[in-house]
Amino acid sequence: MFQDQATLLLLIRHGETAWNRDARIQGHTDVALSAQGHDQARAVAVALADTDLQAIYASDLLRAHETAQPIARAHGLPVHTDAGLRERAFGAFEGSSFAQLQVIHPEACERWRKRDPSFAAPGGERLDDFYARVTTTVLRIAANHAGQTVVIVSHGGALDCLHRCATGQDLHAPRTWELRNAAINRVLVAEGRMTLVGWNDGGHLDSGQDEALG
Repeated sequence: MFQDQATLLLLIRHGETAWNRDARIQGHTDVALSAQGHDQARAVAVALADTDLQAIYASDLLRAHETAQPIARAHGLPVHTDAGLRERAFGAFEGSSFAQLQVIHPEACERWRKRDPSFAAPGGERLDDFYARVTTTVLRIAANHAGQTVVIVSHGGALDCLHRCATGQDLHAPRTWELRNAAINRVLVAEGRMTLVGWNDGGHLDSGQDEALG
């Protein structure tokens, strides 16, 4: 019964954007995929072509929705968008690089670098609020698809939260895992608890992409 009711989540970070290449903070800014990002989206669709999927969800931001579309077409499924899957909001910091912000806002950047759960950029979102938003959204989706396999296309920060939830890592602990664009990450959800099955499967990608926020 436990396995019958468990939900397998295939968590995918969106494909590359020009802002990823430039190491610019995206947050809620609606940036489209680059040509490389579209190639990655098609590659992940091919990788999942033989997987029996019951539903596909994506953040309502363009870069996530564009990544989900080739998967949806291959399986004849709609893409359900959910704003709860968005990246963390970085407010006034969006569009800048971390290096630029270190010069202008050194104290704020230090709190951000240390993963202070209460830190929010001006007009942005606290880390602890972001974590609560993402995990609540994903657990709700999983509960609505008990016993099924579901694709969720989201963002680097959101997937970081889900890795922490599935492994019991503290919110302020340094990240020691990779988050490649368009890699496949597998998490099992049963009885409201997440368990990590596999992470950062990028065998379908030609090469790794630089990790940048968003």
